[in-house]
Amino acid sequence: MNEYDQIDKKIIKKVHLKDKNKDFEFWQAQPYEYRLEILEKIRQEYIRWKYNFQPGFQRVYKVTKRS
Repeated sequence: MNEYDQIDKKIIKKVHLKDKNKDFEFWQAQPYEYRLEILEKIRQEYIRWKYNFQPGFQRVYKVTKRS
């Protein structure tokens, strides 16, 4: 199970274009932390869909100090 399985699917619904102001009002009423959290989840989901991979570090580097 990943973090996207935890999103409450019940809050997702289709609306008519004439009702889009209600959607805007809903998001404006949400705290900015919640809006950023959801935006980040959407961004990660898009990256997974578009590029078919989970973003992360491509390489691991080890820094050593020579004496």
